[in-house]
Parts: sequence; structure tokens; C-alpha cells
Amino acid sequence: MYAPERQQAIMRLARESGRVDVVSLAEEFQVTAETIRRDLKTLDRAGLVRRVHGGAIPVGRLDFEPDLAERETTAADEKDRIAKAALAEVPVDGTVIVDAGSTAARLAGSLPVELSLTVVTHSLPIAARLADHPGLQLHLVGGRVRHRTRAAVDAWALRAYGEIRADVLFVAANGFSPEHGLTTPDLAEAAVKRAAMAAARRVVLLADSSKHGQEHFARFGDLNDVDLLITDSGLSPDDALAIERGGTEVVRA
Repeated sequence: MYAPERQQAIMRLARESGRVDVVSLAEEFQVTAETIRRDLKTLDRAGLVRRVHGGAIPVGRLDFEPDLAERETTAADEKDRIAKAALAEVPVDGTVIVDAGSTAARLAGSLPVELSLTVVTHSLPIAARLADHPGLQLHLVGGRVRHRTRAAVDAWALRAYGEIRADVLFVAANGFSPEHGLTTPDLAEAAVKRAAMAAARRVVLLADSSKHGQEHFARFGDLNDVDLLITDSGLSPDDALAIERGGTEVVRA
């Protein structure tokens, strides 16, 4: 089987099942995992699939949402660099909101022990990570907890963010672009992100470059609602310039 034939077959399987994984495809077509990765890279560049940890999904799945464990291991080096760069945006003796997300969790885990800060979050994993930090006043926003992200959502969370003001919000997104704005797969999480953005004087988006150009089901803001985007060097200088022309500062860590 030639590569284009194999790639067409991979696309058919992806559309039928909603997702394909490298190991199963290698067994199916009797080729190496590296060959399948090259196929998926070709299909990704053609805009036919979106590569995820261990495989790919067809681009039509706007509601696709990887689970927490998968997000923790995807683009790990890039997320570590983003979190390190984000430390420069943490105010001294101020108040920050930390959104749910794997990159935001890395930022939370990087906060120096000598830091004095008030932190508000609706993420259970982030709250657990910060609970023993000696210098923080930690506020956990309540609500219905989504199993997939361990984030509190719905009326309680929205009410809490409506009652506070913070210096900085570190927000996450599953997709961002000048055309589609900020998107995430779930409407309830989008509503909480929107409320958190309204509660902060400064909005900092933490998103690795694979999220650029991605579009998901629930939209929670425009890219120009973001004061600063911290991403990785995978975002091209031309794309960074296009974003900055819209009024958002860009840091490529």
C-alpha cells in the first residue's frame, strides 16, 4: 500500500470511530509507529486531522476534549517553558485567578515558597497543589465538578466570580485564533472562564502553540480580550505579529 492510500484509509477510520491511535494503526497496516506518525503529520498539515497524544482526531470533532491525564503529558516541555515565563506576570502581594488547565497547573506548581499572594481557583487539582503553600491565601471556588477536567462550573462558580476583583487572571483555552477567538469544548466551562475574565483587571492566556488555529464548540471571548498571550516558539513570528496587531502582546517562551 502506498502512503496516500494508507492515509486515505486512516482518514476513513478516524471519521468512523472519532479517533485513531498510533499503535492500532501500525498493527492494522503492518508498518512502524514512526511511519504512522509521519502519516498523521501529513494529514494534520493538510487540515484533515488534529494530532493528539498517541494519535489523532478528525478536524470536525469540535466537542473533542482530552482527559486530564492526557493533557498533562502533551507538549510537556512547552508547557513548562510557558509556566516559567508566566511567573513574571504574578503580582507581588496581589490577587490572581488561576483557571483550570494543565499549563495553569504547572504555573501553580512553580510558585516560589517565599511568595505572598492571594490565589482564587475553581480547579480541584490546582487547589490541592497549592493547599500547603505557606505564603498563599487560597480560595477554592465551588460548584458542580466536571469529571473530565475536575473544574467547578455552573451557578455557584459564576456567582463567586461575580463578587470578586483580581489583579491577574491566568486563563487557559483549547483553541485560540484572531478569527475564532477563545474556545473550549464545554459550554459550562466557557461560562466560568468568561466570568473569571470579567473579574480580572489583566488577562494572561497560557496556551501552547498547538492550540493556535484550533476551534471548539463553546466560545468564551475574543483574542483581543487578552492582554498577554504566553505561548511557545512553535507559534511562528508571522502569526505572533498578526495577534499583536489585534492588540494582544505575545511572548514566545
